[in-house]
Amino acid sequence: MSDIPVSERAARIEYAIRDVVVPATALEAEGHEIIKLNIGDPIAYPGLPTPEHMIHGFQESLSRGETGYSPSYGLAELRAAIADDEFAKGWNCTPDDVYVCHGVTEALQIIFTATLEEGTKVLAPGPHYPPYMAYPQLFGAETIEYRLDADDGWRVDFDDVEAKMDENVRLLVLINPNNPTGNVADSNEIDRLISIAEKWPNCMIIADEIYDELDFTGSQTSVASRSQTVPVFTLNGVSKVYYAPGWRIGYMALHDPTSRLGAVRDGIERLLRSRLCASTPAQMGYLAGLTQSRSWMGDYTQKVLAKRDLCLKRISEIDGLDVQAPGGAFYMFVRLTDSKWANDDKKFVLDLLHDEHVLLVHGSGFSKEMGNGHFRLVYLAELDVLNEAFDRIERFLQRSR
Repeated sequence: MSDIPVSERAARIEYAIRDVVVPATALEAEGHEIIKLNIGDPIAYPGLPTPEHMIHGFQESLSRGETGYSPSYGLAELRAAIADDEFAKGWNCTPDDVYVCHGVTEALQIIFTATLEEGTKVLAPGPHYPPYMAYPQLFGAETIEYRLDADDGWRVDFDDVEAKMDENVRLLVLINPNNPTGNVADSNEIDRLISIAEKWPNCMIIADEIYDELDFTGSQTSVASRSQTVPVFTLNGVSKVYYAPGWRIGYMALHDPTSRLGAVRDGIERLLRSRLCASTPAQMGYLAGLTQSRSWMGDYTQKVLAKRDLCLKRISEIDGLDVQAPGGAFYMFVRLTDSKWANDDKKFVLDLLHDEHVLLVHGSGFSKEMGNGHFRLVYLAELDVLNEAFDRIERFLQRSR
Protein backbone atom coordinates (compact mmCIF):
# COMPACT_ATOMS: atom_id res chain seq x y z
CA MET A 1 0.00 0.00 0.00
CA SER A 2 1.20 3.53 -0.77
CA ASP A 3 1.90 6.10 1.94
CA ILE A 4 -0.92 8.30 3.17
CA PRO A 5 -0.15 11.72 1.65
CA VAL A 6 1.34 14.50 3.74
CA SER A 7 0.02 18.02 3.31
CA GLU A 8 1.97 20.09 0.81
CA ARG A 9 2.43 22.87 3.38
CA ALA A 10 4.20 20.50 5.79
CA ALA A 11 6.33 18.90 3.09
CA ARG A 12 7.72 22.30 2.11
CA ILE A 13 8.95 23.21 5.61
CA GLU A 14 12.72 23.36 6.07
CA TYR A 15 14.71 24.22 9.19
CA ALA A 16 18.38 24.09 8.30
CA ILE A 17 19.67 24.46 11.88
CA ARG A 18 18.13 21.16 12.92
CA ASP A 19 18.06 19.44 9.53
CA VAL A 20 21.86 19.10 9.59
CA VAL A 21 21.55 17.21 12.88
CA VAL A 22 20.14 14.17 11.02
CA PRO A 23 23.45 13.14 9.35
CA ALA A 24 25.34 14.12 12.52
CA THR A 25 23.18 11.76 14.57
CA ALA A 26 23.91 8.95 12.11
CA LEU A 27 27.65 9.53 12.53
CA GLU A 28 27.29 9.54 16.31
CA ALA A 29 25.48 6.21 16.09
CA GLU A 30 28.59 4.86 14.36
CA GLY A 31 30.69 5.96 17.34
CA HIS A 32 32.07 9.29 16.05
CA GLU A 33 32.32 12.31 18.36
CA ILE A 34 31.00 15.49 16.72
CA ILE A 35 32.01 19.06 17.53
CA LYS A 36 28.61 20.75 17.37
CA LEU A 37 28.65 24.45 16.51
CA ASN A 38 25.26 24.47 14.81
CA ILE A 39 22.55 25.31 17.32
CA GLY A 40 22.02 28.54 19.24
CA ASP A 41 21.40 26.84 22.57
CA PRO A 42 23.72 28.41 25.16
CA ILE A 43 23.08 25.56 27.58
CA ALA A 44 24.62 23.11 25.08
CA TYR A 45 28.04 24.62 25.83
CA PRO A 46 29.85 24.45 29.21
CA GLY A 47 30.37 27.55 31.31
CA LEU A 48 27.10 29.41 30.63
CA PRO A 49 24.51 27.78 32.91
CA THR A 50 21.08 29.16 33.68
CA PRO A 51 21.57 31.52 36.69
CA GLU A 52 20.90 29.84 40.03
CA HIS A 53 18.36 32.39 41.26
CA MET A 54 16.23 31.70 38.17
CA ILE A 55 16.41 27.95 38.73
CA HIS A 56 15.38 28.51 42.35
CA GLY A 57 12.43 30.61 41.16
CA PHE A 58 11.33 27.72 38.94
CA GLN A 59 11.86 25.12 41.69
CA GLU A 60 10.10 27.15 44.36
CA SER A 61 7.09 27.50 42.08
CA LEU A 62 7.01 23.72 41.70
CA SER A 63 7.36 23.30 45.48
CA ARG A 64 4.36 25.57 46.02
CA GLY A 65 2.33 23.32 43.73
CA GLU A 66 1.99 25.91 40.97
CA THR A 67 1.60 23.30 38.27
CA GLY A 68 -1.83 24.22 36.98
CA TYR A 69 -2.84 26.40 34.06
CA SER A 70 -1.90 30.06 34.20
CA PRO A 71 -3.96 32.85 32.60
CA SER A 72 -3.82 32.61 28.81
CA TYR A 73 -2.02 35.93 28.44
CA GLY A 74 0.56 35.07 31.14
CA LEU A 75 0.92 35.45 34.89
CA ALA A 76 -0.04 38.97 36.00
CA GLU A 77 3.19 39.50 37.94
CA LEU A 78 5.33 38.41 34.98
CA ARG A 79 3.43 40.64 32.55
CA ALA A 80 3.98 43.55 34.93
CA ALA A 81 7.73 42.83 35.21
CA ILE A 82 8.07 42.58 31.42
CA ALA A 83 6.15 45.84 30.99
CA ASP A 84 8.52 47.53 33.46
CA ASP A 85 11.49 46.17 31.50
CA GLU A 86 10.12 47.45 28.19
CA PHE A 87 9.20 50.81 29.78
CA ALA A 88 12.83 51.16 30.85
CA LYS A 89 13.81 50.72 27.20
CA GLY A 90 11.93 53.88 26.30
CA TRP A 91 8.26 53.27 25.49
CA ASN A 92 5.03 53.34 27.41
CA CYS A 93 4.47 49.60 27.78
CA THR A 94 1.76 48.43 30.19
CA PRO A 95 1.01 44.91 31.47
CA ASP A 96 -2.02 44.78 29.16
CA ASP A 97 0.31 45.17 26.17
CA VAL A 98 2.28 42.03 27.11
CA TYR A 99 1.37 38.49 26.10
CA VAL A 100 3.44 35.56 27.36
CA CYS A 101 3.93 32.73 24.90
CA HIS A 102 5.50 29.29 24.58
CA GLY A 103 8.69 30.88 23.31
CA VAL A 104 9.14 33.56 20.65
CA THR A 105 8.39 30.93 18.00
CA GLU A 106 4.82 30.60 19.26
CA ALA A 107 4.51 34.38 19.41
CA LEU A 108 5.48 34.52 15.73
CA GLN A 109 2.95 31.85 14.82
CA ILE A 110 0.20 33.78 16.62
CA ILE A 111 1.16 37.10 14.98
CA PHE A 112 1.21 35.47 11.55
CA THR A 113 -2.16 33.80 12.17
CA ALA A 114 -3.71 37.10 13.30
CA THR A 115 -2.33 39.31 10.51
CA LEU A 116 -1.70 37.26 7.36
CA GLU A 117 -3.99 35.85 4.71
CA GLU A 118 -3.90 34.90 1.04
CA GLY A 119 -1.87 37.37 -1.02
CA THR A 120 -0.21 39.19 1.89
CA LYS A 121 3.54 39.44 2.45
CA VAL A 122 6.19 39.45 5.14
CA LEU A 123 9.33 41.46 4.37
CA ALA A 124 12.21 39.89 6.30
CA PRO A 125 15.99 40.33 6.23
CA GLY A 126 18.08 38.00 4.12
CA PRO A 127 19.72 36.07 5.64
CA HIS A 128 17.30 35.48 8.51
CA TYR A 129 16.07 33.03 11.14
CA PRO A 130 14.27 30.21 9.21
CA PRO A 131 10.74 30.43 10.75
CA TYR A 132 10.29 33.83 9.06
CA MET A 133 10.39 31.95 5.76
CA ALA A 134 8.65 28.74 6.85
CA TYR A 135 5.52 29.92 8.65
CA PRO A 136 3.90 32.67 6.52
CA GLN A 137 3.24 30.22 3.68
CA LEU A 138 0.93 28.28 6.03
CA PHE A 139 -1.47 31.23 5.84
CA GLY A 140 -1.31 31.80 2.09
CA ALA A 141 1.24 34.57 2.50
CA GLU A 142 4.81 34.76 1.22
CA THR A 143 8.07 35.99 2.64
CA ILE A 144 10.10 38.45 0.57
CA GLU A 145 13.72 38.94 1.61
CA TYR A 146 15.30 42.34 1.80
CA ARG A 147 19.06 42.50 1.48
CA LEU A 148 21.59 42.76 4.27
CA ASP A 149 24.90 44.01 2.85
CA ALA A 150 27.55 41.30 3.28
CA ASP A 151 30.30 43.81 2.49
CA ASP A 152 29.15 46.42 5.02
CA GLY A 153 28.79 44.52 8.28
CA TRP A 154 25.45 43.05 7.14
CA ARG A 155 23.68 46.41 7.44
CA VAL A 156 20.18 46.88 6.06
CA ASP A 157 20.02 47.83 2.37
CA PHE A 158 17.29 50.48 2.64
CA ASP A 159 17.01 50.95 -1.12
CA ASP A 160 16.14 47.27 -1.39
CA VAL A 161 13.54 47.60 1.38
CA GLU A 162 11.95 50.59 -0.39
CA ALA A 163 11.85 48.71 -3.69
CA LYS A 164 10.10 45.70 -2.19
CA MET A 165 7.46 47.47 -0.10
CA ASP A 166 3.89 47.53 -1.39
CA GLU A 167 0.31 47.59 -0.10
CA ASN A 168 0.34 43.81 0.52
CA VAL A 169 3.24 43.92 3.01
CA ARG A 170 1.69 43.41 6.44
CA LEU A 171 4.84 42.77 8.45
CA LEU A 172 8.31 44.31 8.13
CA VAL A 173 10.80 42.33 10.22
CA LEU A 174 13.92 43.56 11.99
CA ILE A 175 15.97 40.98 13.92
CA ASN A 176 18.22 43.06 16.15
CA PRO A 177 20.86 41.82 16.92
CA ASN A 178 20.53 39.69 13.83
CA ASN A 179 20.52 35.92 13.65
CA PRO A 180 22.56 34.60 11.79
CA THR A 181 24.93 37.52 11.05
CA GLY A 182 25.29 39.24 14.46
CA ASN A 183 24.72 42.70 12.97
CA VAL A 184 23.27 45.38 15.28
CA ALA A 185 21.10 48.14 13.81
CA ASP A 186 21.41 51.52 15.55
CA SER A 187 18.72 54.13 16.21
CA ASN A 188 19.34 55.97 12.92
CA GLU A 189 18.82 52.78 10.95
CA ILE A 190 15.70 51.94 12.97
CA ASP A 191 14.29 55.42 12.33
CA ARG A 192 14.84 54.99 8.61
CA LEU A 193 13.07 51.62 8.63
CA ILE A 194 10.12 53.17 10.48
CA SER A 195 9.98 56.04 7.97
CA ILE A 196 9.63 53.47 5.17
CA ALA A 197 6.94 51.45 6.97
CA GLU A 198 4.83 54.48 7.85
CA LYS A 199 4.16 55.11 4.14
CA TRP A 200 2.05 51.94 4.08
CA PRO A 201 -0.94 52.18 6.47
CA ASN A 202 -1.45 48.41 6.88
CA CYS A 203 2.19 47.63 7.61
CA MET A 204 3.35 46.65 11.10
CA ILE A 205 6.90 46.01 12.33
CA ILE A 206 8.11 42.86 14.05
CA ALA A 207 11.07 43.75 16.27
CA ASP A 208 12.76 40.49 17.21
CA GLU A 209 14.97 41.59 20.10
CA ILE A 210 15.65 38.22 21.73
CA TYR A 211 19.43 38.97 21.74
CA ASP A 212 19.14 42.59 22.93
CA GLU A 213 21.40 42.25 25.98
CA LEU A 214 24.08 40.55 23.87
CA ASP A 215 25.06 43.81 22.18
CA PHE A 216 28.78 44.56 21.98
CA THR A 217 28.36 47.88 20.14
CA GLY A 218 26.33 49.86 22.69
CA SER A 219 23.95 50.90 19.90
CA GLN A 220 21.10 48.37 20.21
CA THR A 221 17.81 50.26 20.65
CA SER A 222 14.20 49.22 21.20
CA VAL A 223 12.27 49.69 17.95
CA ALA A 224 9.08 50.45 19.89
CA SER A 225 10.87 53.31 21.66
CA ARG A 226 11.53 54.95 18.27
CA SER A 227 8.10 54.57 16.67
CA GLN A 228 5.41 57.23 17.00
CA THR A 229 3.51 56.16 13.89
CA VAL A 230 3.93 52.45 13.10
CA PRO A 231 2.60 49.58 15.24
CA VAL A 232 5.38 47.36 16.61
CA PHE A 233 5.38 43.78 17.89
CA THR A 234 8.36 43.50 20.25
CA LEU A 235 9.54 39.91 20.71
CA ASN A 236 11.79 38.76 23.54
CA GLY A 237 12.10 36.06 26.16
CA VAL A 238 14.17 33.86 28.43
CA SER A 239 16.05 31.77 25.84
CA LYS A 240 19.19 33.68 24.92
CA VAL A 241 20.28 36.46 27.28
CA TYR A 242 18.82 34.64 30.30
CA TYR A 243 20.31 31.30 29.21
CA ALA A 244 17.18 29.17 29.62
CA PRO A 245 16.02 28.15 26.12
CA GLY A 246 14.42 24.88 27.21
CA TRP A 247 11.96 26.72 29.44
CA ARG A 248 10.19 27.94 26.30
CA ILE A 249 9.01 31.28 27.65
CA GLY A 250 8.85 34.28 25.36
CA TYR A 251 6.57 37.23 24.88
CA MET A 252 5.16 39.72 22.45
CA ALA A 253 4.57 43.31 23.56
CA LEU A 254 2.26 45.42 21.40
CA HIS A 255 3.13 49.06 20.79
CA ASP A 256 0.17 50.80 19.15
CA PRO A 257 1.07 54.51 18.96
CA THR A 258 -1.90 55.50 16.77
CA SER A 259 -4.47 53.07 18.24
CA ARG A 260 -4.98 50.95 15.13
CA LEU A 261 -4.43 47.44 16.50
CA GLY A 262 -7.85 46.91 18.10
CA ALA A 263 -8.97 44.16 15.71
CA VAL A 264 -5.53 42.55 15.57
CA ARG A 265 -5.26 42.56 19.36
CA ASP A 266 -8.68 40.91 19.63
CA GLY A 267 -7.57 38.22 17.17
CA ILE A 268 -4.34 37.62 19.11
CA GLU A 269 -6.23 37.29 22.39
CA ARG A 270 -8.69 34.81 20.84
CA LEU A 271 -5.79 32.69 19.60
CA LEU A 272 -4.03 32.83 22.96
CA ARG A 273 -7.16 31.73 24.81
CA SER A 274 -7.66 28.83 22.40
CA ARG A 275 -4.20 27.38 23.05
CA LEU A 276 -4.47 27.66 26.88
CA CYS A 277 -1.16 28.98 28.31
CA ALA A 278 2.60 28.87 28.70
CA SER A 279 4.32 26.85 31.46
CA THR A 280 3.43 28.25 34.89
CA PRO A 281 6.62 27.39 36.86
CA ALA A 282 8.85 28.44 33.95
CA GLN A 283 7.14 31.85 33.99
CA MET A 284 8.07 32.14 37.67
CA GLY A 285 11.68 31.33 36.83
CA TYR A 286 11.71 34.11 34.24
CA LEU A 287 10.13 36.47 36.79
CA ALA A 288 13.10 35.84 39.10
CA GLY A 289 15.45 36.73 36.24
CA LEU A 290 13.67 40.01 35.55
CA THR A 291 13.19 41.16 39.13
CA GLN A 292 16.46 40.09 40.79
CA SER A 293 20.01 41.29 40.17
CA ARG A 294 21.43 41.13 36.65
CA SER A 295 25.00 41.69 37.73
CA TRP A 296 25.87 38.19 36.48
CA MET A 297 25.26 39.28 32.88
CA GLY A 298 28.52 41.22 32.65
CA ASP A 299 30.60 38.13 33.45
CA TYR A 300 28.69 36.02 30.91
CA THR A 301 29.12 38.67 28.24
CA GLN A 302 32.88 38.81 28.81
CA LYS A 303 33.05 35.04 28.31
CA VAL A 304 31.10 35.32 25.07
CA LEU A 305 33.34 38.14 23.84
CA ALA A 306 36.49 36.12 24.53
CA LYS A 307 35.11 33.29 22.42
CA ARG A 308 34.12 35.72 19.65
CA ASP A 309 37.58 37.29 19.57
CA LEU A 310 39.28 33.88 19.35
CA CYS A 311 37.09 32.95 16.38
CA LEU A 312 37.83 36.24 14.61
CA LYS A 313 41.56 35.64 15.06
CA ARG A 314 41.45 32.06 13.81
CA ILE A 315 39.30 32.90 10.79
CA SER A 316 41.66 35.73 9.80
CA GLU A 317 44.48 33.17 9.66
CA ILE A 318 42.71 30.59 7.48
CA ASP A 319 42.95 30.86 3.71
CA GLY A 320 39.47 30.36 2.26
CA LEU A 321 37.45 32.05 5.01
CA ASP A 322 36.36 35.64 5.66
CA VAL A 323 33.95 37.16 8.18
CA GLN A 324 32.42 40.48 9.16
CA ALA A 325 32.88 40.92 12.92
CA PRO A 326 29.49 40.47 14.63
CA GLY A 327 28.26 43.27 16.87
CA GLY A 328 25.90 41.12 18.92
CA ALA A 329 24.30 37.72 19.60
CA PHE A 330 26.67 34.69 19.47
CA TYR A 331 26.87 33.82 15.79
CA MET A 332 29.30 34.36 12.95
CA PHE A 333 28.22 34.19 9.34
CA VAL A 334 31.44 33.15 7.63
CA ARG A 335 32.08 33.61 3.91
CA LEU A 336 33.64 30.76 1.93
CA THR A 337 36.16 32.46 -0.37
CA ASP A 338 37.66 29.25 -1.74
CA SER A 339 36.35 28.85 -5.31
CA LYS A 340 35.57 25.17 -4.73
CA TRP A 341 33.02 25.97 -2.02
CA ALA A 342 31.89 29.54 -2.69
CA ASN A 343 28.78 28.36 -4.55
CA ASP A 344 28.08 25.14 -2.68
CA ASP A 345 27.98 25.91 1.03
CA LYS A 346 25.70 22.95 1.86
CA LYS A 347 28.16 20.46 0.35
CA PHE A 348 30.95 22.15 2.30
CA VAL A 349 29.04 21.72 5.56
CA LEU A 350 28.11 18.08 4.87
CA ASP A 351 31.57 17.09 3.63
CA LEU A 352 33.22 18.80 6.60
CA LEU A 353 30.86 16.92 8.91
CA HIS A 354 31.67 13.55 7.38
CA ASP A 355 35.41 14.11 6.99
CA GLU A 356 36.28 16.10 10.12
CA HIS A 357 33.20 15.68 12.36
CA VAL A 358 32.55 19.41 12.81
CA LEU A 359 28.90 20.45 12.57
CA LEU A 360 28.03 23.90 11.18
CA VAL A 361 24.95 25.20 9.33
CA HIS A 362 25.04 26.08 5.63
CA GLY A 363 24.33 29.74 4.93
CA SER A 364 21.84 28.96 2.18
CA GLY A 365 19.64 27.46 4.93
CA PHE A 366 19.10 31.03 6.13
CA SER A 367 18.52 32.39 2.61
CA LYS A 368 19.04 30.50 -0.63
CA GLU A 369 20.04 33.71 -2.38
CA MET A 370 21.59 35.95 0.27
CA GLY A 371 23.13 33.29 2.49
CA ASN A 372 24.70 31.21 -0.24
CA GLY A 373 28.46 30.83 0.03
CA HIS A 374 28.51 31.17 3.82
CA PHE A 375 28.14 29.05 6.93
CA ARG A 376 26.86 29.95 10.38
CA LEU A 377 29.03 29.23 13.38
CA VAL A 378 27.83 29.35 17.00
CA TYR A 379 30.88 30.49 18.98
CA LEU A 380 29.88 29.46 22.50
CA ALA A 381 32.03 26.34 22.84
CA GLU A 382 35.05 26.35 25.15
CA LEU A 383 38.20 27.94 23.74
CA ASP A 384 40.07 24.66 23.29
CA VAL A 385 37.10 23.16 21.47
CA LEU A 386 36.88 26.17 19.16
CA ASN A 387 40.59 25.90 18.43
CA GLU A 388 40.22 22.21 17.62
CA ALA A 389 37.26 22.96 15.35
CA PHE A 390 39.24 25.56 13.41
CA ASP A 391 42.21 23.20 13.14
CA ARG A 392 39.89 20.67 11.52
CA ILE A 393 38.27 23.26 9.24
CA GLU A 394 41.68 24.49 8.09
CA ARG A 395 42.86 20.95 7.48
CA PHE A 396 39.73 20.17 5.47
CA LEU A 397 40.12 23.28 3.30
CA GLN A 398 43.77 22.51 2.62
CA ARG A 399 43.06 18.90 1.74
CA SER A 400 40.16 19.74 -0.56
CA ARG A 401 42.17 22.08 -2.80
